[in-house]
Amino acid sequence: MFNLFKRKKEDHKGSQYTSIKIREIVKETPDTVTIYFEQPEPYLDYKAGQYLTVILDINGNEERRSYSLCTSPYVDPHPGITVKRVKDGLVSNYLNDQLRPGKTIEIMKPMGHFTTDYHSQNRRHFVLVAGGSGITPMMGITKSVLVNEPLSKITLIYCSRSESEIIFKKALEDLETKYEGRLKVIHNLSQPSEAWTGLKGRLDSQKIKDTLSSIYDPDLKETVYFLCGPEGVMETAERTFLEMGVDSELIHKESFYSDLEAKEKEMKAAGKLAPELTREVEVVLNGESYHFEVPAGKTILEAGLDNDVDMPYSCQSGLCTACRGRLLSGKVDMIEDAGLSKSEIEEGYILCCSSKPASADIRITIE
Repeated sequence: MFNLFKRKKEDHKGSQYTSIKIREIVKETPDTVTIYFEQPEPYLDYKAGQYLTVILDINGNEERRSYSLCTSPYVDPHPGITVKRVKDGLVSNYLNDQLRPGKTIEIMKPMGHFTTDYHSQNRRHFVLVAGGSGITPMMGITKSVLVNEPLSKITLIYCSRSESEIIFKKALEDLETKYEGRLKVIHNLSQPSEAWTGLKGRLDSQKIKDTLSSIYDPDLKETVYFLCGPEGVMETAERTFLEMGVDSELIHKESFYSDLEAKEKEMKAAGKLAPELTREVEVVLNGESYHFEVPAGKTILEAGLDNDVDMPYSCQSGLCTACRGRLLSGKVDMIEDAGLSKSEIEEGYILCCSSKPASADIRITIE
């Protein structure tokens, strides 16, 4: 996820922030680490599949990034995130190279809807499709299902580039052995060695269909689908499931990337956006009211931060819900709403990082 502009770090207030100490750093692959944290006081409450936001001071600038938790609150005593190095990635490189156990950092507490509830009597088939670092939230979900739903089973299709880049390779093998018959992991490598005998090349619909047809279990009463990874992998999987007649409500997706500029350009070309004008908005944050102008072309979040309103934010790509607010009056153009559920949108929630004023009399409350 990307930070579109920088801001000097200030003291953050509100229940969504906390400080947390690094307990251990584990090298997963040559370019990936898992960072485990000590449990803070009060206890860090989260659901498997959620993400947290790290807030770092790098070169005198505040930088925020969101990372999915790879742990399960039912199994793991210490919460952890897994970070894959990104070429020229300021924060991912910092987290891979500079952090050490014992250091305390500031975070925004876990959020996100890439989750499910558990019950010991459920008989479900979890079909998980992950690519690259998209395996991160799947690990927490997998461990939570295995310990909470003894009658449920999991099929994980995991796409990586090569054998050495399979994140959690040993951990997945151990889980398969421990829960034999309940967890099946199918690896698909795009650039494997000559010795590789598993699936290889690009993931396509036929591979997915063949995999699922070979593990059909009539005792399982419901199948749910979780997708996380590169857009191509998720689009292929979602299209395949819909072709198979899967109800879209059963397909859960978590995206790590959004091109706001491209989406805005498409919407503008289609005539779906209001004329860009400078408008005044009111934002009610933690019970205090702030009035400021949003210049033409800027988002509500950008303008708020420019006016020293300490609005919460994280990905700034419309994928998370850190900047979520409820629109009480007026209209906005929301370029990206992937972080919101259908019910949240119906209730009037918007993402300030991807929303621009489309009318006068805009009033937003951030809880």
